[in-house]
Amino acid sequence: MELENRVAIVTGAGGGLGRCHALLLAQLGARVVVNDMNGENADRVAAEIVAAGGEAVGVAASVTDETAVAAMVADTLARWGRIDILVNNAGILRDKSFAKMDLADFRLVVEVHLMGAAICTKAVWDTMRAQGYGRIVMTTSSSGLYGNFGQANYGAAKLALVGLMQTLAIEGDRYGIRVNCLAPTAATQMTSGILAGEALARLAPDLVSPGLLALVGADAPSRAILCAGAGHFAVANVTLTEGAQIGGTGPDAARRVAAAWDTISDRSGEVVPAYGFFQAERELAGAGVAIPATAAR
Repeated sequence: MELENRVAIVTGAGGGLGRCHALLLAQLGARVVVNDMNGENADRVAAEIVAAGGEAVGVAASVTDETAVAAMVADTLARWGRIDILVNNAGILRDKSFAKMDLADFRLVVEVHLMGAAICTKAVWDTMRAQGYGRIVMTTSSSGLYGNFGQANYGAAKLALVGLMQTLAIEGDRYGIRVNCLAPTAATQMTSGILAGEALARLAPDLVSPGLLALVGADAPSRAILCAGAGHFAVANVTLTEGAQIGGTGPDAARRVAAAWDTISDRSGEVVPAYGFFQAERELAGAGVAIPATAAR
């Protein structure tokens, strides 16, 4: 019972991957708030947890509704006194090639995935800071990390969540808040029509959820991007090559950059920066300018 006495909120947990997340967290001892737009589905999953001997409550709310999310958080605190874990899982698809995509569908996907996660995270942030403990998981995707045809809206929103994770992990560190991303590959309602046959069976969502404990447990890392599917787990990183010092301005400098492209893009010796200003620090160092390492953090 590694999560005994912990309180978790899982969004989009009325079915599919979110349901599997909620069930596993409960099996590990957490008290679970099962959130979903469909109240009946949320209550059904909560009832599953209770029937198995756990503690859970279903909450019907859209993650884009700030008032409803605030009420969910307030009710959770009134019921259990704390919030330790937030799994931002809720999402939708509106797949089309960019040429055929309506901007309304672009905005809607960004609103649900990115703003929904931001709204839910903001709602629990002060509580986690005050209690000196928090574990937040953003649900990203290989479509955001690497691109996928027909998912410009989804990919943009999912990679934006990585950026949100990176900064919140830095800001939350001193308060004991660790923030990570999960990039799942799972056969759910969102992937129906894309996969079939044996692939669907091998990509059961409950094969993804075991990765959660590593991201929300007491010894969780921070700023990790865990890719999970079919029982396989890997970590993705945003890296920075060593590059080359070019210097100068204007057309001649531009030509030197183009000519040095192979060197600039050479991945041998690439690093994973610990913070965003690392790039500027290294660039200035290459130009012979030394600055304090914490100047812009």
